[in-house]
Amino acid sequence: MSFYNDIVAKLNTELSVETMFLENESAMHNVPINSETHFKLVIVSDDFIEMTKVKRHQLVYQILVETMKKIHALSIQAFTIQEFNANPVILSSPDCSRK
Repeated sequence: MSFYNDIVAKLNTELSVETMFLENESAMHNVPINSETHFKLVIVSDDFIEMTKVKRHQLVYQILVETMKKIHALSIQAFTIQEFNANPVILSSPDCSRK
């Protein structure tokens, strides 16, 4: 199973996900072609209600603890359904230098 599929499956199993967008951003980094090292996650779930942003990230990292040992980076934007409906802005990832 790819890391992409692993991330999606684990989060869908452990959280009540309304919407999820996962992008493999490895090509933006100095890694071999077809790598799965850098990901951007936008996840919407009411499981995040009354949680700070830090607690939301900690929950995602806890669910993905084994996967995180195998990839380099995961950018997380975690919203409740109400937050996302009120302001569905997905932040762009910065350009990384490719040496």
